[in-house]
Amino acid sequence: MKIEKSGAKPTRRGPPDWFTGGVWIDDIAAPDEPARVHVLRVFFEPGARTAWHSHPLGQLLHIVAGVGRVQKSGEAPIDVHPGDTVWIGPGERHWHGAAPGRSMVHLAVQRATDEGNEVTWFEHVTDSDYAPELR
Repeated sequence: MKIEKSGAKPTRRGPPDWFTGGVWIDDIAAPDEPARVHVLRVFFEPGARTAWHSHPLGQLLHIVAGVGRVQKSGEAPIDVHPGDTVWIGPGERHWHGAAPGRSMVHLAVQRATDEGNEVTWFEHVTDSDYAPELR
């Protein structure tokens, strides 16, 4: 058994190569081998979002606070609210973040492959993909 005390790891800023806007990340669980499940708490400032990306083994998002937005490639963005849970299938190209004018916090759960890959990053989400209703 291993207990990590609150505040043992610093909150880190989401890197601008992978995020648009202010994003803050806390590692909740990143266990040692052989476990490969990674759990993150991610805070998105209003309008902030990930770049397009996919996960080789899928990803689960659980919305904790605020209003978020998720989009699967080829589909319209969908707003999500506290208590909503989103399953993103393996290899699905998608993005997620805060809805326009709102902040959002979610838990993200993903598993690494045997080679250690959890995510593949693509280009940034355009403003028209993020908020087509504001065009």
